[in-house]
Parts: sequence; C-alpha cells; structure tokens
Amino acid sequence: MQQHTFLAPLPHLRLRPSALAVRLALAGLMVAGTSAGAQEQATEKTLAEITVSASADASAEGLTPSYAGNQVARGGRVGLLGNQDIMDTPFSTTAYTHALIQDQQAKSVADVLQNDPSVRLARGFGTFQELYMIRGFNVYSDDMSYNGLYGLLPRQYLAAELIERVEVFRGASAFLNGAAPGSSGIGGSINVLPKRAGNEPLTQVTLGAESGGRYSAAVDMARRFGEDQSSGLRINAVHRDGEGSVENEKQELSMLTAGWDWRSRNVRLSADLGYQNNKNDQHRPSVYIDTVVPSAAPDASKNFAQSWTYTKEEDTFGTVRGEVDFNGSMMGWAAAGMRKGKESNRLADPTVTNANGDVTFYRYENEREDDIATAEVGLRGKAKTGMVNHAWALSTSVFRSKEFNAYGNSYSGGLLNSNLNNPVFYAMPGLTFVSGDLADPLLVSRVNLSSVAVADTLSFLDDRLMLTVGARNQTMESFGYNYDTGVEESHNKKTKTTPIAGIVYKASQQISTYANYIEGLEKGPVAPSYATNAFARFAPQVSEQKEVGVKYDAGKFGGSLAYFSTTRPGSYLTSSWEFMVEGEQQNQGVELNMFGTPMKGLRLLGGVTLLDTEQKTSDSSRDGKEVIGVPKTMANVGADWDVPGTNGLSLNGRVVYTSSQYVDGANTLEIPSWTRLDIGVRYLTTIADNLVTWRARIDNVTDKSYWASAGGYPGEGYLVLGAPRTLNVSATIDF
Repeated sequence: MQQHTFLAPLPHLRLRPSALAVRLALAGLMVAGTSAGAQEQATEKTLAEITVSASADASAEGLTPSYAGNQVARGGRVGLLGNQDIMDTPFSTTAYTHALIQDQQAKSVADVLQNDPSVRLARGFGTFQELYMIRGFNVYSDDMSYNGLYGLLPRQYLAAELIERVEVFRGASAFLNGAAPGSSGIGGSINVLPKRAGNEPLTQVTLGAESGGRYSAAVDMARRFGEDQSSGLRINAVHRDGEGSVENEKQELSMLTAGWDWRSRNVRLSADLGYQNNKNDQHRPSVYIDTVVPSAAPDASKNFAQSWTYTKEEDTFGTVRGEVDFNGSMMGWAAAGMRKGKESNRLADPTVTNANGDVTFYRYENEREDDIATAEVGLRGKAKTGMVNHAWALSTSVFRSKEFNAYGNSYSGGLLNSNLNNPVFYAMPGLTFVSGDLADPLLVSRVNLSSVAVADTLSFLDDRLMLTVGARNQTMESFGYNYDTGVEESHNKKTKTTPIAGIVYKASQQISTYANYIEGLEKGPVAPSYATNAFARFAPQVSEQKEVGVKYDAGKFGGSLAYFSTTRPGSYLTSSWEFMVEGEQQNQGVELNMFGTPMKGLRLLGGVTLLDTEQKTSDSSRDGKEVIGVPKTMANVGADWDVPGTNGLSLNGRVVYTSSQYVDGANTLEIPSWTRLDIGVRYLTTIADNLVTWRARIDNVTDKSYWASAGGYPGEGYLVLGAPRTLNVSATIDF
C-alpha cells in the first residue's frame, strides 16, 4: 500500500495564472469536488498526519510498499512471477512512485524515466513517438505494458496523470512478459500501473503553467462505496493547452480515465477505461543525417519546424482483471484489454547537408489506425516438497493487432531548402506520391502472438537461497499487405521456447547476490519507407542476456551493482539504401543504482551506467565499431532536501550526464557529451483549511543547447535537440 504523509500547515503563497480558461477550469473542478461528498477536511490539527492508501489492481498483493523517501518502491511486478521485493528477485528493477511523479511535475513517462541512469530518451522513427533506450536497446512506447498487458496505451505519448507507478525492468523479458509486439524490449521493459481508490476519500485539483504560455488543469477523485467499502472508483482528468518553451510549438491534450475495483474475501475485480486526445502543432522534428553533423546544436528555444506540420493521436482503451483464491495456496487470474487508436501526421523532417546546418526536406503525410486485443489467464501457487519451498506459476496469453495505414509525400516534386539556425518557411507543397487511401487506409499489417509459460521458484536454507527456472513457448506470426490493393505480400511465423534461469543468495539481511540467464524474442524489423526494399518485413529474432549482480538494503538507503551482456541480431541501412538484417550486436556494461534516505530529510536517487557496444558484421566499414546512439557513460544524481527549521519547504535538484554518441555505423560522425542541471522547490501550506502543495521546477537551468540523442530506428542515426530552459509551476489543492 502506498502512503503519502503531509506536513503541518504554513503561510500560503500566491500563484497567479493569467489565462481566464485556467481560472474557469479551477472553479468548475472545485464545484465538482465539493459536490462529490465525503470530503477530506484539512485543518491545522489534522494536517500533521494524513495518510492516503492506494491499491494497484485486482491483486491481493496490491502495491509493493514504498522505500524510504517514497521516490521508489521496495519492488514491483516481475511478469508472471507477480510482485516481488527487490531483494528476492534475480533481476534489476525499479518502480517509480506517484509521489515522485507529482513532485517533479512529470508530464509523460519520458519525464519520469529521466531519473533512471540506465535509460535515455529518443524518438520513434518518423513520428514524435517517445522512445526509451534501456541498456542501449530501443523500447518503443507502444511496447509499454499496462498492468502487464501489451499494446493498450496510446502509442506515441502517455500523459502522466493516469499513472500510479512506472516500473522499469532491465534486461530481456520475453519469458516474464511474453514477446513485445512492437519489435523492441531486448534491453528491458516498462510497465505502467493505473490508479485505484484508496481507503480515504480523495478530491485533488492541480493547476499548472509552463514557460511560453502552456497551462494545464487536472482533477484526481477517488471514493469507496458500500458498507464494507468493497467497491472503489478513481477518476482522473487533465487538459493542457498552449505554446511551450520552444517557440510556436503548441500542444493540446485531453485525457480522462476511470478505474474501478471490487473486492471480497476470495475474489477481486478491477476495470479501467481511458480516453486520450493529443495534438501537437509545429512540433520541432528530429534531424536526419546524411554525411555530416552540424558543427553546433542550434538554439534550443528556436523552432525549425514548418508551420503546417502537426501530429495527432486519439485513443480509447480499456482493461478488465480478476483474481480468485481457490484455497490458501493457489490463486487464479484472468485479464483482457482492447485499444482503438487513430493517428494523423504531417511531417517535414530535415536532413542535414553541411556543417553549417543547411538542410533539405519534403512533406510527408501519414494516416494510421490501430485495433488491439489482448488477454492472459494464469495460476500461481505455493507448495512444499521435503525441505524445499516452491512458488510456481502457469500462464497463457494471446495478442492480436491490426494496423491500417496510408502515406504520401512530395519528394518527387523537389526538395525544399532551409537552415537549422535560420529556418526558411514555405507554403505547404502538394503531394506527388500517395500509397494507399489517406481518407480510408487499408489493412497493411497483422500481428498474432500466443504463448504458454511455466515457472517455479525453489527456496532453500530458510529462503536464503532461491532458484527460479522456467520456460515460455511463444508463437509470433506477422502478415504484411500491399498499401494500395490490400493483397498479402509477406508472412512470417516462428515458434520459440525461451528459457530462464535465475538464482538469488541472501548473504545477510542487507546483502543479496543474484545471477540470471534469459532470452528475448522480438518481431522482425520493417525496412523504412525510403529503403530500396521499403517495408520489407523480416523474421522474428532471438537475443540472449547474462547478468550477475549484488543488492544492498540498509532499511533507509539501498542500491545495486550489476554486470550484464546482451547479444541480438544486427540490422542497418547499407550505402546503397538497402535495409539489412545481418550479423550481431553486443551490449555489455555495468550499472550502479542508489535510492533512499541516507540521512533524515535528504532523499537521493540516481546512479551510473557504463556501456560497451560492438557490431559484428560482414560489412567491413561497421565490423567492430560501436552501435549508433549508445553513449558509453550515463549518470544521474538527484536529491530532495527538507530545509531544516522551515517545516514544509523542500528543495530538489538533478544532474543528468550523457557521454558522446556515434551517429553512423562506421563511427565517423559523432555528437558531443552533455550535462543538464534541473532544480526545484516544493512548499506545503493551507488555504481555507485545505492542504495546498506549491511546486516550481526549472529544467535545463543553464539553458544549454545540445543534441540529446543520436538514434532511434535500428541501424540508423538521427538527432533530437534537447529542450531549452523550462519553468513549470503548479498548485495542488486537496479538498
């Protein structure tokens, strides 16, 4: 169960948003919160100790407890093995809490993962999709799981307001979660937990503003019902609108989610329903590289996007989940979910032609629809044979997706010229090529996944020694169809059994050592649209991971140290523009993580990852070279400090360091390292007997202009410019 403890009241501060719309939104939300009934009244006496509890889903386990400092949890979901404490699992995991998300004013999953030293952020190919690189391997945002189920969340961007926790699993996870449908996840996986109603009523309103003129209003309401409080409802809504810290870059986002749960002595049920509509106008694009990298990154606050570019996605998604206790030693579960998504993009991604930042571009239009359905059923229980304890699990899962797509471009009409530092803006060119029907896209891809998994954790020596073994038999089937005719053009199918072996030895209550071997399975990549073999679909691929590590838990402060090595098939774009899957990529490295409260009033979070990558291929220009977009060193240090004697004032800061990255497979083009400083302040007070939490945060304090990433699509480098200095302020009111 998660707990939030609020401090005593203090004199209040004033926040004066200038937009009338924000004031009206606040008034409306306050009325809604008041009429909901059963409000939590905050007074000077009761504010000294208020707790709010929340459960993640229909699980008897609920949320794993928060670690000291309430920034991360003591554990999290480890696939079909269920929730596990960090000291009991033979893997490296971190679960970031709702408290951290709120205190850092995170807007999306990417903002949360800025805290992780094993994760760096890029973009998905050809869109503004968030992409996460874990241990140097891509994890596409459409491969995030939602309470354990793939494919249900909005594909490009997920608003943080619906999230209770973000769980990061480091390493291949095909056995634990099944193969990710979007052809990623070799270096790790990300699981998002939805919010649930806690034991106490909650009515919370948050108003926010971002430098540049973007405002937001959000409401978070929860109630439990019935004589025994067996049923709960949690509703979250947010609306953002306006220009951000990058000039002329506008976002309009609306999100509404509802989470329901019911529990009895032996049965637990939950359901979630969500809707998100996200539109970005003139969003600054990624920058493609031909043969040269710009001599310097352009001004981070400027925008070289064409005025007619935009991206829009609209998603409706839902899940249901249930658990039944059959007896004291066995439990069964079932879960299912669906998503319908629609995307529209009009892009003009520039390609650099010289070191001065000159670029060429053309119009690219894309229409896409997704239809996703997934389900899983499982059993989990405990047994004993002689002196050995067993924790076993069985599960089966299915996943079905349909992608409808059409695209067009103005390429044959001639390239347009501009410059990253002094952009030239044009009227929108007409399309000279269209594949498919932009008004009614045809089915272009189907993916069918199915699997059966079994696992057993054997415990010896009073549970000090634990051995986990298991296997998942998976079938991956993909179909490709012609964009214009709908005729099937490709069909790949592969069945593979992926094993797992993991061992944990607890040397003491404070020290736990572990090792694992696990394999990854992913859908084969698809050649990009400009390759000579455009949209060619390749067979599923298998990767292997080996890892050893040690974990430390002193009760209030903890950490982990791990060494890992992962190999996977290589892929790249040749000099003749053919997309190839050939050879092998190896990533190996060392990770150090730390978290907790080393002293009273001080919370630390961070670590360092050292990576060594190598391409092994028949292409002599690439063989033995490092992998595109993977830095050798990634380091994060974050601190949150309660100022002594102020009783409610906290200061926080974070330093993020990323070493240089290669942009091309031959390692002839490189972007420099970068360091970013973020600072913030938090202050608790009361207004009219209501708790108010004021937050202010400045990201990129020094206003550094830098290339944040140099990769994203397999075997291809492209640059993403980091955000400029950005101020975020907010006020959260508990009614």
